[in-house]
Amino acid sequence: MRPEIRAAVPEDLTEIRTVVRETISTVYPKYYPAGAVELFLSYHSDEAIAADISEGIVFVSELSGSIIGTVTVRRDEVCRMFVLPEFQGNGYGGDLLRFAESKIAESFGTARLDASLSAKGLYLKRNYMTIDFSRKIAENGDYLCYDTMIKRL
Repeated sequence: MRPEIRAAVPEDLTEIRTVVRETISTVYPKYYPAGAVELFLSYHSDEAIAADISEGIVFVSELSGSIIGTVTVRRDEVCRMFVLPEFQGNGYGGDLLRFAESKIAESFGTARLDASLSAKGLYLKRNYMTIDFSRKIAENGDYLCYDTMIKRL
């Protein structure tokens, strides 16, 4: 059984927050130092998620009535794509990415995204190309490093 992907509604905020925070807190410490993980968590505040839901650009992957993944599609950009750790490795991230690409392809010829170290392999397999490298510095001096990637649709 594959998850259903649908538009998020305001009532989904709590489950989306859980997906985002649990994924970052579980997966990212394997790739990033503590300050970078905290910085990453701060980017995905409840206020930011709620604002994106109200814009109608957040989508959720739902399996058996529970949200297991999420993606935000802002114009030509794939943002905030997460799948709960216990559901990773089943192709659900790929499903969300294909969905996001199809939404983007309605208006744009190229998709772009910022790839964390943990997700970069997925994007490379889906024919994304790195066009830039960035780093942000956390309050404690740790770095959050990521690549900007694009794919022609």
